[in-house]
Amino acid sequence: MKNNALSAVISFKSLRRLYIFALLTIAVTVLLSQLLIQHNLNSQLSDSKIINISGKQRMLSQKLTKEILILNFITQKEKSKEQIARIHEIMDLWKFNQEALEKGNDSLGFPKEKSAALSDLFVAIKPNFNTILNAATVFLENKKLGINEKENQVLVQTILDNGAVFLEKMNEIVGQYDKEALEKVRLQSKTEYGILLFTILVLLLEFIFIFRPTNEKVEALISKLLFSEKKALKLARDTEIISEAKENSVKELKSLNYAMENTLLYCRVAPNGSIIHIGEKFSKLLQYNPFLSDKTFAEALTPIEKEQNLLNQILLEKQRTGWQGEISITTRNEQTIWLDLSMVPVTIKKDESELLVICFDITERKIAEYEVERLNTENINDKINQQKVISSKIVENQENEQNRIAKEIHDGIGQMLTGLKFSLESINLDEKEKSAQKIEYLKKLSLDIIKGVRTATFNLMPPELSDHGIVSSLTKLTQELSKLTGKEILFYNKTDFDKRLDSLVEINIYRLTQEAINNALKYADSSHIIVQLSHSPTLLSVIIDDNGKGFDIASVEKKRNSESGMGLLFMKERIQYINGRVFFNSIPGEGTRITFNIPI
Repeated sequence: MKNNALSAVISFKSLRRLYIFALLTIAVTVLLSQLLIQHNLNSQLSDSKIINISGKQRMLSQKLTKEILILNFITQKEKSKEQIARIHEIMDLWKFNQEALEKGNDSLGFPKEKSAALSDLFVAIKPNFNTILNAATVFLENKKLGINEKENQVLVQTILDNGAVFLEKMNEIVGQYDKEALEKVRLQSKTEYGILLFTILVLLLEFIFIFRPTNEKVEALISKLLFSEKKALKLARDTEIISEAKENSVKELKSLNYAMENTLLYCRVAPNGSIIHIGEKFSKLLQYNPFLSDKTFAEALTPIEKEQNLLNQILLEKQRTGWQGEISITTRNEQTIWLDLSMVPVTIKKDESELLVICFDITERKIAEYEVERLNTENINDKINQQKVISSKIVENQENEQNRIAKEIHDGIGQMLTGLKFSLESINLDEKEKSAQKIEYLKKLSLDIIKGVRTATFNLMPPELSDHGIVSSLTKLTQELSKLTGKEILFYNKTDFDKRLDSLVEINIYRLTQEAINNALKYADSSHIIVQLSHSPTLLSVIIDDNGKGFDIASVEKKRNSESGMGLLFMKERIQYINGRVFFNSIPGEGTRITFNIPI
């Protein structure tokens, strides 16, 4: 018996050591995982900043080209000086960013070492960068002195030619940065999966070699204790044997208590609900002192009467069959905790029994489950509300557009047709001179009516879009809006795109471009707008640049209920209809660039 008790103590100590080792292993694994995640996040932040600056380089190169083109047409000296100063600022920022990307920069956190592919790309782009920089410098000097206009035209053409090549190569650099960042993310994902599998393996081994043996040991020790008690009663006359049996029982009970006190939330409960014994860990959790109180099990768990009644009902109904489930209780300090509670009926004697209650504190798990459920509910509600707002705004815009067209036809074309009718009725063929004057007036009025009808039909569906495609319709759109507003609105088909697309794709590209130009005219107070179209074998890009007052993208996107915020949201929603993407780049006080990328 002594050997058995000693073996039990050693076994439980071994299990405890294994338990502590397993917990330390999981803690170290989680710590290493977090350190790795934080390291990779910092690396991704740096990569994101590099990609952002690389994208900004493309914008700055185009802005430089745009500003040089504007300067080339300016004849007033004062405006020319202001434009030259602005171009110098753009060139300085452009040069600084390029050197930071190419050679690294400690203040920006850009690494000096690069992959071989990136190094080759920077070497390839260097000649074009230097050519643009040198040509722009000479151009500005000539403009300052007001000389060499012919040379200036050649320099502008050189800048345009090299600008397109610079943009193409800069796109390759951004793509390479994005590719390398994606590889890092994939590596991080694989590493985290490895750590996850290792953690699951540790938990599985912990269950196999710790929790299951502990449960078996508890059951075995309880059985041994009951057997020892029966044997002691049978051998009551043999004092020495009884004494030895009691001694062994006490040792085994101490071993059992030692293991249970330090590993389990447990309690022994009589059929009437009174506490026979409560573990130290359990009593600390409930803030209950068994030496100073004689409360029932339900009263020890919670002071709330409703919860006490539920526990008493479970004890009454399940004291013979046992019970297992999750319950929520309120402690004396008004803190709600969740317990995974198991009641195991134990027979002491023929007519005497008790319940062994074993619990696990699952409060943190429940809090996490409720938080996940709450976040999912909030996310769903936000999406539903957003879709409602979008739907209402779409209906409102459609109604406003219909009202505008009806008003335009009624106030413009309708009144002119009425005037035409009355003028025709008032013609007196006997008065030839007056009749001739009225006929001339009717001709002019007829032309105005035809122009009004064409304008209305152009706003609804430009004939160039259905007849000739997106290039012709965008050319016509910029020309008409430039005439109508008096602003300089230019269109460039940089890659000579001449293919026809699906009608749904073409009308959405047209409406998106129309919306971007109207926003630049309406909100940005722009005087120059450039629309550029380019393509690759798989992608069509439309870029709208303006020199307006710009805006803070983050603050506008937060104001979803404002007109500008809804405008950005509508663009994003419309571009998704054709599987495209939209990018907004804006600097307050300098201008805005909107880029639409559509797969072809």
